[in-house]
Amino acid sequence: MIKTLIGLLLTGWLAANGWHYNLNEALQLARKQHKYILLNFSGSDWCGPCIMLRKQILDNPEFLQMADTTLILVNADFPREKKNQLSKEQQTLNDAMADKYNSQGKFPYTLLLDANGKVLKIWDGFPNETPADFTMEVRNAIYTNR
Repeated sequence: MIKTLIGLLLTGWLAANGWHYNLNEALQLARKQHKYILLNFSGSDWCGPCIMLRKQILDNPEFLQMADTTLILVNADFPREKKNQLSKEQQTLNDAMADKYNSQGKFPYTLLLDANGKVLKIWDGFPNETPADFTMEVRNAIYTNR
């Protein structure tokens, strides 16, 4: 009961901060809103480069401004600490995303998808660039795949 409540609160917090947790729902939204999906695989409590990516790029106002009009953000998190464990339902969703898009278990691993789930671009590891450069890369990938 408490685990489910924590999972729901975490899910609500992520969605309220622009992040979604369910790829199928995100795909439906992307089709409806004519947007693309940025799917990020992270280990939020153990993966240093994942934490850096989130703080330095994905939470950057310039990136978020572009994302707000262009992207549906999806996070597939794989925490290791017991206190951060996901609900069974969320873990099942994340495992399904990993089976389809990250079978090698890389972290961080970020993909740009179209509204049908087709991979347009992949960032394997921490993109060692500025938030502005990362934002431009996303825009360019979308532009070249229209």
